[in-house]
Order: sequence, then C-alpha cells, then structure tokens
Amino acid sequence: MTTPHTVAVLGLGRMGAAIATRLADQDWDVVGWTRSGRHVAGAVETTRDPNDAVAKADITVLALFDGRACRQVVDRIRPSLRPDTIVLNTSTIAPAEASTLARQLGPSYVHAPVLGSVPAVAAGTLRILAAGDRDALDRVEPVLRALGTVRTVDDAATAAALKLVANSSLAGAVLALRDSLRQADALDLPRAQVLDVLELGQLGGLVSRKRTFLPDRSATTATPAEFTIDALAKDMALLAAASNSPLRSAADLAGTPADPEADIAVAATVPAVDEAVLEPLRSYIRGHATGDPTHFRDAFLPTAHIEGIRDGAFVSWRLDEYCALFNGHPATDEPTRTRRIDTVDVHGTIATASMTLWHGPDTFTDVFLLVQAEGGWRIANKAYHRAPRNEGAPV
Repeated sequence: MTTPHTVAVLGLGRMGAAIATRLADQDWDVVGWTRSGRHVAGAVETTRDPNDAVAKADITVLALFDGRACRQVVDRIRPSLRPDTIVLNTSTIAPAEASTLARQLGPSYVHAPVLGSVPAVAAGTLRILAAGDRDALDRVEPVLRALGTVRTVDDAATAAALKLVANSSLAGAVLALRDSLRQADALDLPRAQVLDVLELGQLGGLVSRKRTFLPDRSATTATPAEFTIDALAKDMALLAAASNSPLRSAADLAGTPADPEADIAVAATVPAVDEAVLEPLRSYIRGHATGDPTHFRDAFLPTAHIEGIRDGAFVSWRLDEYCALFNGHPATDEPTRTRRIDTVDVHGTIATASMTLWHGPDTFTDVFLLVQAEGGWRIANKAYHRAPRNEGAPV
C-alpha cells in the first residue's frame, strides 16, 4: 500500500489541531484550515481557503463540530476534490447525516468517528470506528493507524450510531460521578480522599483521566478542556433524536449550569440545582418542541412579557400575544432543532437562567428571570437575542 504524501485537516479545534499535530509528528505533510483562521504550532501549514488545502491533499480529514458544519464544508470543497481524493470524516454526527455524506461522496468517503479525546490523539491511542469502501479503507489505513486502533463496521450510519452510544455511556458515567461528589460534599469528605476511593471502583478510569478537572471546592484555577460539556450535550441530543427516545443523560447535561466550553468533568463539580427551578425551563422547551402554547402557560406567570428585537424593531409581547404565535404543531424542521439550558443561578426566591436554541437558520439566546410564586417556580420575564446560526452555533 502506498502511504499518502499530504493530508488536509479541515477543522482545527481541539481534536482537529491534535490530529493535525499528530500526523505532522508522524512525518505526513499536513495542511490545515479552519473558519476561525486559527493556526497550529509546529509543522502544520495552514491556509485561508479549504479548497487550497484539498487541492494539495491525497486524504482530506474532516474534524468538525456537527453535521451541519460537515455539510457546509463538503459543499464548499467538492469542486476541488480530485477523483482519487479520500474524504475521511472523524466528526461526531447523526447516523442519517453520515449516510447522506456517504451517498453524496460515494466510494471516496470513509466515516471514522473516534473514541478518545486530545491526550489519546497525542499518544496515538484513539479507538476508531471506520466504515467505507474496501479500497478507500486501505488507502486511509496508514493515517488511521497513526492515530490509534481501527475497528471496521458495516456502514457510515452504523459507525455514527455506535459513536453516539459510546458517548451515552460516558455521559452516564459523568452523571454518576457528579452524584457521588455531591453526596461526598454533603458529608464534608475531603475531595482528594474521595477521588482516591472512587479510582478503586467502577468509575476509576474516568476519575483517573479527569482528576485534574476535579479539584477541591476551594480551587480557583481551570484546566484547558479536552472534551467539552457542549460537545457531549450535542451528542446526546443527536442520539435522542436518532433513537426517538428521551435520554436522561441528555436532559441532565443540558441542565448543567456550567460553562459549556468547560471539560465534561466540570459537570461533576457543579452544585445541584433544585428540580423545581428547572421545570418551567423544561416546559418552555416542550412548548417549542411541540408548538403547543399550553406548555408556555405552564412555564410563565400570566403577567410575563417576552421582549427582544424582531425585524429591526423592539417588541414586547404579553403572554397571550406570544402564545398566539404557536399553532399547536411542531415546526416542520423540528428534528433538526436543538436547545440547551446554559446557566441557572438561584438567589433565594428569584433565579436567572439562559438558554441557547438552534432553530433553522437562526440561533436564539434567551435570558430568563424566574420567581418562586404560586407554589412553584415560574418565568416572570424573558428577553432574547436572535442571530444567524453561523454566528451563534458552535462549529
């Protein structure tokens, strides 16, 4: 088999930069591109145009945040793809999205999501699920072997689904660790001692890998993220949509009041938020998911106002006016829409919360004021910001 000379890496976030660096260290000629214009230290050439990178490459690696980013980038580079160029997609996307890309690119497409984060890339110990035409798999094997060990699967959709299921187990472990640490904190146990004991049990591997992200409650320094809360919550939302089932881990991660760009282990260190505070926010999400305004009436106080800029003008809707915007049916593109609770801060009988909603071509940032009233928590007011999705969505 002939080793490829040049590899293009499109997407230089945490994983993409690590992949580019690892391949350069293994003597590949690597050219990278990212929409942010980020540069990678070391022997990685970068370019402002992905087509320039693709034109030089025998293999083009996609290391992007989600399926939407993959579609956009593939559409942009297709004119520059040579017939013999292999597109190797390491991104975590939905099974249906992987199938669509496989149909579009045919035998030149290999879907290869990876298990492991930045340290595994650097060490060449990723576990890789690879699906594609036999000839294409043979051609990308040297690249995959430089990154880790390969398990071949039947097709792109299966590879994508298996990756989501694997991340679901990770989400469950993070939430189990969170519960254990909360209980230990309630018992006023020393964090270091608790982690020592947890390393001996079923969570030992996770605790060992993430221990630097699990400092004592008094610690103030942060460690750069390896795998973010935002990315794992996105993956769980994809799995929930693909399996048509509500996943507890997706809901719990979406409700974690932590920096979404923080490492997933941070989810284990955040103090618990009373479920009652989250319930109106979840009712609000159900309203958008179903189009049924009854859920908004459950979420908001009758006196609430919803305010923001619409078509260049300030609007302030009363609750009845806001509910009238919904027809009782989900939006036609509901399967592609996602929502995430970003922060919840409680101050006695009042709370503030923020949420991000990716709806079609737009991203909404919603900020809520909640009050404890009428026997429970309700939203008193909401203000929102609307932006084009490519401005607000993480890619």
